[in-house]
Amino acid sequence: MISAQHQASQENPDPPAAGTAAGSTYKFGVSVEDYMLPARHPIHMVDQHGSLLPPDAQGTEPGHEYQLPSDAQMMTAYEHLVVGRRINDQNSALVRQGRMAVYPSSHGQEACQVAAALCLARGDWMFPTYRDSVAAMVRGVDPVQVMTLFRGDWHGGYDPHEHQVGILSTPLTTQLLHGVGVAHAAKLRGEQTVVLAMCGDGATSEGDFHEALNFAAVFKLPVIFFVQNNKYAISVPLAHQSVAPSLAHKAVGYGMAGERVDGNDLVALLAVLGRAVALAREGSGPLLVEAHTYRMQAHTNADDATRYRQDSEVAQWLAKDPLTRMKSYLAGRGLLDADTESRIAGRAEAVAAQLRDGLNTDVAVDPQDLFKYVFSSPTRQLREQSAMLAEELSREEAPS
Repeated sequence: MISAQHQASQENPDPPAAGTAAGSTYKFGVSVEDYMLPARHPIHMVDQHGSLLPPDAQGTEPGHEYQLPSDAQMMTAYEHLVVGRRINDQNSALVRQGRMAVYPSSHGQEACQVAAALCLARGDWMFPTYRDSVAAMVRGVDPVQVMTLFRGDWHGGYDPHEHQVGILSTPLTTQLLHGVGVAHAAKLRGEQTVVLAMCGDGATSEGDFHEALNFAAVFKLPVIFFVQNNKYAISVPLAHQSVAPSLAHKAVGYGMAGERVDGNDLVALLAVLGRAVALAREGSGPLLVEAHTYRMQAHTNADDATRYRQDSEVAQWLAKDPLTRMKSYLAGRGLLDADTESRIAGRAEAVAAQLRDGLNTDVAVDPQDLFKYVFSSPTRQLREQSAMLAEELSREEAPS
């Protein structure tokens, strides 16, 4: 049987340039279709009991092979996973205490958050959604600054340029367009920047999703579109959004490669996203990675998830929890001992205390900030409104 690589070499004696989609298919010895279409089964390396699967059970196939991350990578990721779970629990408590207006928890999705942040280099950019606060913190953004948005402040809380992290995006899918724009600018400047743009399954139903993927593919931009498929767009199940074989299959329609991965398997996520970033940096163009995961808690604290899903469904996913899975795997490997667990738990508690202290501190607000940062030079209307507000405030402060 003639291999795809041999057939391609006969049709084109000169191998395609490295760092292109065609170059990737040549390197992996597969056809363009086999490279772009996701593997027949989602990639997973560690089962829900914490056991490493044999290679023939990991979902890999030609063109879709993945290396096991190093022990150091996995230990670092596990530490962030533990901290991320504590962050979710602490933030949910702070909402109940009235210190934040709302919190979209990523409880159960922390493995996706951690792997997304760790796969990027220092100069790369990440564009998160409103549910990706843990990912922003893993990238180095101050935890209290990340949560500023959810306490009802007027600004996003942090400088995106400091850690190359876009502001948590509340409008659905707009962050994908921002990420594509940054990638396009970086390519025009000749930089080696890779952009990872995050979204949920609901975002794939938006027009911005199409525009972002099409633009990125046409201009061969180094963007990883990372879809966290947690099965629900608020209350709308995936079956009512798409009948495609998978969301990763949508990639081939834009001329980019797609892949599926177990979103609760931190080891597989590190492997799949790590290779995706490497391919994008080589110049292979954009890629779409779909992670199969589950939102264990309600959409936000204002949502009643019992109205659209059953407790039995949640229980099935509880058994696939990424934290207990990774803990069992590392302990079984002899990499995780009691002293290490204690140190990691201490760090998680320190971050939780930082969130409590920061969000329990009342911030002095200046009403004039409403007008200061709209334009670099205030318009006449803004100056009039500012003066009107100042006059009203002075009357309120005047003794009666």
